[in-house]
Amino acid sequence: MPTAFYSHPACKAHDMGRGHPECPARLDAIADHLRATGLDDALVFEQAGPATLAQMARAHEQRYLLQLQDVLSHLAEEGGHHAFDPDTSACPATWDAVRHAAGAAVAATDAVIDGRADNAFCAVRPPGHHATRDETMGFCFVNNVAVAARHALDERGLSRVAIVDFDVHHGNGTEDIVAGDERILMVNLFQQALYPFSGERPRAGNIVSIPVPAYTRGPEVRELVQATWLPRLHAFRPQMVFVSAGFDAHRDDDLGQLGLVEADYQWLTQAIKEVADRHAGGRIVSCLEGGYAMGALARSVAAHLKVLSS
Repeated sequence: MPTAFYSHPACKAHDMGRGHPECPARLDAIADHLRATGLDDALVFEQAGPATLAQMARAHEQRYLLQLQDVLSHLAEEGGHHAFDPDTSACPATWDAVRHAAGAAVAATDAVIDGRADNAFCAVRPPGHHATRDETMGFCFVNNVAVAARHALDERGLSRVAIVDFDVHHGNGTEDIVAGDERILMVNLFQQALYPFSGERPRAGNIVSIPVPAYTRGPEVRELVQATWLPRLHAFRPQMVFVSAGFDAHRDDDLGQLGLVEADYQWLTQAIKEVADRHAGGRIVSCLEGGYAMGALARSVAAHLKVLSS
């Protein structure tokens, strides 16, 4: 079975303004690199429809979603921009992008569970792992991975799923949503004392956190993953693995100060794939989070996809 690659033109239309690091060009950089390297020949490209409010409400409070829909639908009709915080703003195309990003994660989950793909990568934006149950923050509006994980559990009947987050920033929104849900094991690695300045103390026993100091490099990260993540993941025996795939821990990315390179993302992906192969029939859905240095992002996504598609 192939690796499915989910995206949608709506995800490129969301724009938070000139000079913003979370920009439409991120998806262009990925697509261009896949074509240039021929890796796109190993993928099956899919477009998903938008997520429904009911699907998003598996991870978010209904009141929050209705308020978000009201604000973003008004922008779509009237134009303009709306700032939720100094880093996160919306344009007329944002609501459509938000729904299609979450919809891609849900569709990818269905495709993998149904056996139409071995695994899937969602090249979507806006990202999601900072979006809490009831708050927009950190470039994120709806938590794509959390929506997909809850869909697998609540709609598709799985009993145990894992979420792996290797973005340079703590996935505070995902932790807020899944903490205490014993059906979900979340393991995450992030730079200490970096936005959103959280995660040092996990909020529940189903959260495994690896905060690392600035300038930590790949060999140290690999040792920590082997000692901390992998034993918990194997003991948990997930029936599906979801990945918050942030590539901003790359040494070339200015939004963090970690020292990972493409080979480290390849190693991390292989470790995740081995967990999925052993316990979950290989089922993985990976969703793009951070990564803002265009060349490093494109090369790192390619390294991730080479392992998934092998």
